[in-house]
Amino acid sequence: MSDFDQIEAELKERAKNIRREVIKTAVQRKEGHIGGAFSIIESILTIHDLFLMHDDVFILSKGHAWLPLYHLLKEKGYSPKLAGHPEIDLENGVNCTTGSLGHGLPIGVGIALAKKIKKEPGNVYIIISDGECQEGTTWESLLLAAHHKLDNLKIILDHNNLQTLGKVSDILSLGNIEEKFKAFGAKVSVINGHSFKEINEALREDHKSMPRVIVTNTIKGKGVSFMENHSGWHTMIPNEEEFNKAMEELK
Repeated sequence: MSDFDQIEAELKERAKNIRREVIKTAVQRKEGHIGGAFSIIESILTIHDLFLMHDDVFILSKGHAWLPLYHLLKEKGYSPKLAGHPEIDLENGVNCTTGSLGHGLPIGVGIALAKKIKKEPGNVYIIISDGECQEGTTWESLLLAAHHKLDNLKIILDHNNLQTLGKVSDILSLGNIEEKFKAFGAKVSVINGHSFKEINEALREDHKSMPRVIVTNTIKGKGVSFMENHSGWHTMIPNEEEFNKAMEELK
């Protein structure tokens, strides 16, 4: 077994635990966005466990998927506010308020540009949703990032192709999203967003003089069979029977 095989095995167990905690919290609060939270758990765990350093900044632009980040921050000893979406609290690891889609990337580009101007170390990691790519601010921000050669910017796109009302491709198709990002001046990879190995390798790729975009193909509700690829689990909360079944699947 390689060193990363051992790390991956530990991350998979942590991913199951985070999924359990997300469901428990959503049920207790009678609110939450379980489906979209589950599609980013491998990405957010890889970033936080293997990459995030003191000088780095992490932004969860798809703020409705807040619960996994909340539990990760709690594990690290922070005390963020438990709300429906992240609320800025720098002392507790929340770098900006998000929830209204299309805001996290512009803020992150500003932070990355400021770091460049001030010659400060550190990268800016941002997780965005495919629904956010229907927002004009996404593409304006990418133009700015490419123009200023922000190679300290790493954007992870959660491409589960579902949003509140159905398929992204039906509501407002993004077309060939990989080629779009390339046309806007980013170095782009398309990977399996539930593979810790692929996420790790993609984040380590060199991208001098240009921003990095990693399109992670994911499954909404990943990890619980009856939630997977079901747009209703964007906001649905499990009943007692569904809760017990989910907990059994996540043992």
